[in-house]
Amino acid sequence: MLSCSTGDYKALPKEYRKAAEALFPPVQNTEPNNNLLLPSQSAILDFADKLGVGTDYRKLETGWNNPEELEVFLHSFRNNLDLLIQKTWVEKADEDRKEKLLDRVPGFIDVIKKGDFVKALGEFGTILDELAWLLFGSQSNKEDFFDYVFRIDHPLGLFWWYGGQLGHLISRGNNDEKTLKAALLLGLCYLTDF
Repeated sequence: MLSCSTGDYKALPKEYRKAAEALFPPVQNTEPNNNLLLPSQSAILDFADKLGVGTDYRKLETGWNNPEELEVFLHSFRNNLDLLIQKTWVEKADEDRKEKLLDRVPGFIDVIKKGDFVKALGEFGTILDELAWLLFGSQSNKEDFFDYVFRIDHPLGLFWWYGGQLGHLISRGNNDEKTLKAALLLGLCYLTDF
């Protein structure tokens, strides 16, 4: 899984640090689940705004419980993700990776619909790993990946940094459905508009 050390806010440009620290608060203690801080609604909305998906996030957040709106959104997400994967140029050796990623998307959508946000975030992290490889090649596995992507585009870099934090969110033992759902929605909104 893309990984950025938890609390590694130095990789972020200054204008994003406060929003990132509020969304992914530093662990206060090394004990699992001890002093687990949850982000506030305003922290989530601020981060969504920094990613450039604030309006879409707010709309999806309110429409999540409407099956028709959710279905329309997930259809748009899937279409955009499929298009992004299919249009990514890769070496012949990576064609299998590309096909396996395309095959993963329907199952991921089913997990989202079931509301299993821990499993969905784990699966989303895997999808982001593979997508990063397709888009950036071996650079996605290097220590300076986040710095590299920030140099390309700040919101894009913030998105990949966020992706690197998802594993930490899960490994902290966070089972707060509202927080996990919010973290997932941020990424879904970004990729739907990518």
